[in-house]
Amino acid sequence: MKIKLFILLAFVSLGNLLAQNLQSPSEYLGYEIGSRFTRHHKVVEYFTYVSNTLSNVKLEKYGETNEHRPLYVTYISSQENINNLEAIRKANLSQTGILEGNQENKKAIVWLSYNVHGNEASSTEASMLTLYELVTTKKAWLENTVVIMDPCINPDGRDRYVNWYNQVKSTPFNISQDAKEHHEPWPGGRPNHYLFDLNRDWAWATQVESQQRIKIYNKWMPHIHVDFHEQGINSPYYFAPAAEPFHEIISDWQRDFQTQIGKNHAKYFDAEGWLYFTKESFDLLYPSYGDTYPTFMGAIGMTYEQAGHGRAGLGIKTDEGEVLTLKDRAIHHMTTGLSTVEISSKNAEQLNTEFKKFFVNDDLEYKSFVVKNDNQDKINRLKVLLDKHEIKYASAKDGSVKGYVYSTQKESKLDVNSKDLVINTNQPKGKMVKVLFEPKAKLSDSLTYDITAWSIPYAHGFEAVASKNEVASTEKNENFSIDNKINIAAYAYISKWNSLNDATFLAELLKNNIVPRFSEKPFTLNGNNFERGSLIILRNDNRNKSFDETLIKIADKNFRQLTSVSTGFVDKGLDFGSYSVKPINKQKVAVLSGEGTSSLSFGEIWHFFETELKYPLTILDSDYFSRVDFSNFDVIILPNGYYSRVLNKSTLDKFKSWVQSGGTLIAIDNALRSFADNKEFALKRKKSENEDEKEPNLTPYANLERESAVNLIAGAIFKSKVDTTHPLGFGYHNEYFTLKRSSSAYDYLNSGYNVAYLPLETTNVSGFAGKNVLEKLPETLLFGEERKGRGSIVYMVDNPLFRSFWDNGKLFFVNAVFLLNSDVLK
Repeated sequence: MKIKLFILLAFVSLGNLLAQNLQSPSEYLGYEIGSRFTRHHKVVEYFTYVSNTLSNVKLEKYGETNEHRPLYVTYISSQENINNLEAIRKANLSQTGILEGNQENKKAIVWLSYNVHGNEASSTEASMLTLYELVTTKKAWLENTVVIMDPCINPDGRDRYVNWYNQVKSTPFNISQDAKEHHEPWPGGRPNHYLFDLNRDWAWATQVESQQRIKIYNKWMPHIHVDFHEQGINSPYYFAPAAEPFHEIISDWQRDFQTQIGKNHAKYFDAEGWLYFTKESFDLLYPSYGDTYPTFMGAIGMTYEQAGHGRAGLGIKTDEGEVLTLKDRAIHHMTTGLSTVEISSKNAEQLNTEFKKFFVNDDLEYKSFVVKNDNQDKINRLKVLLDKHEIKYASAKDGSVKGYVYSTQKESKLDVNSKDLVINTNQPKGKMVKVLFEPKAKLSDSLTYDITAWSIPYAHGFEAVASKNEVASTEKNENFSIDNKINIAAYAYISKWNSLNDATFLAELLKNNIVPRFSEKPFTLNGNNFERGSLIILRNDNRNKSFDETLIKIADKNFRQLTSVSTGFVDKGLDFGSYSVKPINKQKVAVLSGEGTSSLSFGEIWHFFETELKYPLTILDSDYFSRVDFSNFDVIILPNGYYSRVLNKSTLDKFKSWVQSGGTLIAIDNALRSFADNKEFALKRKKSENEDEKEPNLTPYANLERESAVNLIAGAIFKSKVDTTHPLGFGYHNEYFTLKRSSSAYDYLNSGYNVAYLPLETTNVSGFAGKNVLEKLPETLLFGEERKGRGSIVYMVDNPLFRSFWDNGKLFFVNAVFLLNSDVLK
């Protein structure tokens, strides 16, 4: 016993000695933190050095970015806790019900996430300072606390910003707001490689960084999660408690402990005379943030915001005449990070007690959500999303379910069978299930920071029912096998068209120089019914000797079931030689990027083509766009943006001529403004009855912000009508639920096709929309086509690729790219 005690004491003494000799970040890097920006690989070096030096610090690589930068988390705790790290993890998960057993965990688990926005770069500097302080002066807090640190969630964006800044900054740095180093160029360092905002991607996990992070997050399910950010240069520091609206599933304990944490921070800020604010902004409603996603998973999720952002550089003079430095910013973030660990350590026992209570889901209004399977591809895509979050699902039993039916927004019955999916709330992550599937989120305040509607059945295009009773289900899994065989006698092969998987199949056919056609009319052949848009691959169009083998290989790879037929003479409908059976060209597609375009909208298009559709895309830049020879392309896409400089009269005339020659122009969201109310184009902006009337503003100053909400729409869902006979609407039902994020409205096209539109009786299905917006939206365009000569302009009022999570909009976009102007010879 004495020998064991001696060894333990010797080990502790050695650890203390190593900690005392540990180099600080400034000593290791050779410069004071805040005097320059640290590139990502040097940050990784420092975390590696500390973990190699101290045995109570463990570094783990959990992923890699699109640009091949590594993603790491570091575990910091006492030596005993690090030795028992896996046991602590499992005990914590058993408290949630994710793992079996009812083990007791007494350790607080605190996760600190830094630099999700690349140009909010002070927090990664702070992560190194925080690590050093925890393992040297704050070791006592680690006795009952496991701290998990992710020093940089978005290294691609961070290095984009840091590399630019290092290229343009003055020496010494220039504090003038007019200096070049304070004016970051497009697209900025905020987003990741594909220009996605990773702080809006937690729930949807469309990006590789999110997908890899969520895997390890769900392995731990921490009690506290902090997301470090930056805001405008003139703002005081923001920390918890958050602002209303709080989502209704957030517990009283989660609210109260946010306040306790805030008061602990205030103690340190008050002592230094640093300004701060709480409760005024940054609500907890939209589920895909770095504070809300953890909150809905039982943690105390928080955003901390330091002044700075991409404008601040190493130092900038604020409007108040103060010089805001990178050093100051890093110290502020270090202070709140350490304060978070301190208050968590002091409340470790209660954190565990309340965390366990969160996973009791008896009081949820809806016990089950049932998603109808009228499209197996969509069901499979939903399963992939649920699997990412380790949310359980099962197959329904035959019968009917009474509840809230999403398509009608009424209480009624829906027939279900074993192909349909049941997602119960009686599971560990039941509260997250409620949030993701609830028909309407309850709003305690209409002034929110993001969209107010996101329900998965609407976003993915499912008929669904929310039941207040638990729906009977079975673990039975339907196996859908593909049985494609070469038929050398086949006149043609036929494939359906109603999902994004069909689109990826089409893209791969075109890349392999296989010519498909599509039918504009439904038809019946050999007793099989085929809907509009069905792909018909004719042997006569594809005379390559390897045609059958290549086609079957591509179909099998994409899990597409082909129907081979020996004739083009149909039972009902029009034969395969009809003009209505049109070839699909190998479209040459370009997209505009650069100044004027929304980097987020451009990124959604870029990401869609490269990672989902897997089809070539040429990226053009607004700097030279006017000099581009449009005849090199069949399709040109204008993302959301403001194009008053880019789309001048000369460029619009050039577009008009190119479209008349057979081109397809796709304009999204605010790009439509360049065409609206121009006599050369059919698009007309809809005005409200009193829009041009100017009345004196007698609203009290204190009420101005809230009164302005009548003109706002905070991401609300509306039901639209769809003309399913038009190629743009192929693969859809006659109703489509759209996510509206803008109050812009356009009249029906008088000369053109109104393919999707909001009818007279339009109301918002879910989410907040101001009174004036609601009055303007009835009888307005959603998606339409204006024909000009041999080509088309496609107007997309709402963005069908929004954040890549509005899955049901993507086929509209594909239809616009491939199914229009197919009779134009290329």
